[in-house]
Amino acid sequence: MWHYKEVTFYGKKFSTKFGKKRRALTAQQAVRGTAYVDRNTHTLIRRLRAGSVAIIDHPDIDSASAQALVETGVSAVLDAAPATSGRYPNLGPEVLLGADVLLVDNLGSHVMDIPEGSEVSINADGDVSVDGELVAQGRVQSAESNAANLQLARAGLPLQLKALASNMMDYIDAEQALILDGAGIPEVRAHIAGRQVLIVMRGYHYRDELKALRHYIREYQPIIIGVDAGADAVLEAGHHLDLIVGDMDAVSEKALTSGAELVVCSSREGRADGEKRLHDLGLPHVVFRTAGTSEDSAVMLADACGADVIVMVGSYRTFGEILDRGRQGMVCAIVTHMRVGAKLVSADALAHVYRSRISNWQLALFILAGVAAIGSAMIATAAGGVTLSIASSWVTAITSWLGNVF
Repeated sequence: MWHYKEVTFYGKKFSTKFGKKRRALTAQQAVRGTAYVDRNTHTLIRRLRAGSVAIIDHPDIDSASAQALVETGVSAVLDAAPATSGRYPNLGPEVLLGADVLLVDNLGSHVMDIPEGSEVSINADGDVSVDGELVAQGRVQSAESNAANLQLARAGLPLQLKALASNMMDYIDAEQALILDGAGIPEVRAHIAGRQVLIVMRGYHYRDELKALRHYIREYQPIIIGVDAGADAVLEAGHHLDLIVGDMDAVSEKALTSGAELVVCSSREGRADGEKRLHDLGLPHVVFRTAGTSEDSAVMLADACGADVIVMVGSYRTFGEILDRGRQGMVCAIVTHMRVGAKLVSADALAHVYRSRISNWQLALFILAGVAAIGSAMIATAAGGVTLSIASSWVTAITSWLGNVF
């Protein structure tokens, strides 16, 4: 059974979905489950089952990946790399711990050699065993240890910000044709020009934001773009999906075959791992070569196609959330915001200012006008006059009866 818990990030609260609360392990207890192994966290998520153990090699787990892991119902996450390396204060471990998922990190690359499908056991000391044989040892993370890790990471932020400036210059130099002229943006069939566009990521607060915008979506019918697993979030919310942009690793087959246009993001060198998957499924697609992230590629695509407004769902709101994207993600986000400018609107801001075109009092007035019109039509006919006479007699009789009773 699923329930929800509020998790706080940099002063912001949102609910996260998770299974039954897990008590803290004692020295004699252990978490057991079937191992699912993949270096690519997003690819692994498609295979995970409730109660399973996810084995990944993911330094600095971001909150979007952590949230996706939580929603599969995993009992434990084993990370070959440090879950927080100290480069920047990432939010992923806090999501996992807040959802009572056992997190053991710094296990070393050999943990990736565990055969998928094996039954693994993890004890309170971070010992990982397969069939009773110890195969790896790591650090069991707790709220206290994660807080200490984040504090150390925040201490190094000044150096990260200085490095950010250098990375930004490199990115602008590599992508100046795209940034200034839109060079390399693929053509799509969707008629975006002059329309509002809703871009959905399965990231921060996406579930609450989609719920808050349901009336806006029904009324304005924007072009909806799902970014990677955001495509599944759109379908789960019951909305029509127009495009999917991303590497396609984390997108379900249901979303890929929904009829949405597919835009595969690849590196500048032409490496697009998800393209093979689409070829295998026989799905038509176009390729977008860029050094940017899938999210920012979707924004650039919508802007280049002439979108009037671009609404972001599941995107970053705070400085902490931007940091959680990592250095390359921060660079892409900042440059994209500079490029697109005032067209970008956060779903949170739109939900606060959006009002339906038809207010409640206008709707009530329409109903009263309709009733009056029907009444007038009935009076104008012989049958209507008889009906109104009978109704008037009933009203008089009921009023008289109530008067006698009271």
